[in-house]
Amino acid sequence: MDSLEKKIRSKEAKIGIIGLGYVGLPLALSSAQKGFKTLGFDIQSKRVNLVNQGKSYIKDAPESELQKVVKSKKLSATLDYNRLAECDIIQTCVPTPVDLNKDPDISYILATSNEIMPRLRKGQLVILKSTTFPETTETVVLPILEKSGLKLGKDFFLAFSPERIDPGNTQFTVGNTPTVVGGITPECTRLAYLFYKSILSKVVAVSSARVAEMTKLLENTFRNVNIALVNEFAQLCERMKVDIWEVIDAASTKPYGFMPFYPGPGVGGHCIPIDPYYLSWKAREYDFHTTFIELSAKINEDMPYFVVNKVIESISEKKVCPSNATVLVLGVAFKKDIDDTRDSPAMKVIEILSPKVNKLLYNDPYIKNVTVRNVKYTSVPLTIQLIKKVDCILIVTDHSNYDYKCLVNNAKLIVDTRNATKGLKGDNIIKLGC
Repeated sequence: MDSLEKKIRSKEAKIGIIGLGYVGLPLALSSAQKGFKTLGFDIQSKRVNLVNQGKSYIKDAPESELQKVVKSKKLSATLDYNRLAECDIIQTCVPTPVDLNKDPDISYILATSNEIMPRLRKGQLVILKSTTFPETTETVVLPILEKSGLKLGKDFFLAFSPERIDPGNTQFTVGNTPTVVGGITPECTRLAYLFYKSILSKVVAVSSARVAEMTKLLENTFRNVNIALVNEFAQLCERMKVDIWEVIDAASTKPYGFMPFYPGPGVGGHCIPIDPYYLSWKAREYDFHTTFIELSAKINEDMPYFVVNKVIESISEKKVCPSNATVLVLGVAFKKDIDDTRDSPAMKVIEILSPKVNKLLYNDPYIKNVTVRNVKYTSVPLTIQLIKKVDCILIVTDHSNYDYKCLVNNAKLIVDTRNATKGLKGDNIIKLGC
């Protein structure tokens, strides 16, 4: 039994996690709770200080649980990347956005790999978790690590395991969500599998890192495509004066062959709006064009424009000139009941709508401030006076703690993009896809 395997089985292996964001911090908490001494790395001193104080800034890493592992010295954080040499297993959880041309931006992966390389030592396992295009682990990360002079599969090990974090989901968390892992060599896969099996409920080993990378892209492209389909259905149903929400409910009664997806103002979050572009970009290298996938992404990106046009049209039908109107946007998080605005469609809606109306306000109980195109907005208190005063309330994110009955009873006009007012009646309600 080799040294790293012994350390994993005895839980003496020290775990390093680079990037203490929405993925990294819950993962760090989980490994610490399972008994592994865990060291988090980040370039933001604020995050590092908060972790070392046992203070959480991520909802999926409860502060009460964070405090326990910090107090027991199972988890700590640092700005010092030289301490990567202390770690037996290093997991990379850094952002992978797209640039203005929708091309992959893997600069964070490159930077992190270049930080690991000079500190790489014999017996270490490196696992990339950041969502990326297939072959990144093998053709981007591996060549950088090999500059250390160490040999893959003999001196160090490298694998890919896609993150599966659903912010705000209390049913499926880091600990009970199955994970997929694929290494560059069989031994890389075996060791990564062994580690994750010691901290997670279920681990699925695949034949290569490429398969693991492609798995993540399929998962999120599947959602993107189906959301695009139902968004297009919603636009058709609106023209035909058919209620898309009733149609979906009816179709959902079929016990096989159908999975409900719902329309909305667009897609958001850390993966779904991004992943199709990673896949289509890589596909072009193989002279293959992902026409269907790219079309789906376009449909979803067009939804904020569709929503804004609906708002302007609805205000005008109330005999109010849009340029004189005040619009209140409810919810700017990318999904309900969370404080995450990454790629939220609300940002695009605000950007498009703001120049078309006299005044644009927003309320979100989870998010105090947002900046859109260098304009800072602050969440306003949601009072009865405000509800009655504004010309239109636009529901972009359907947070559970909004009193929708109160809104319907007091608002002049509501444009509901999420079916949040389901079951409520009122001439002032305008729904997406009806």
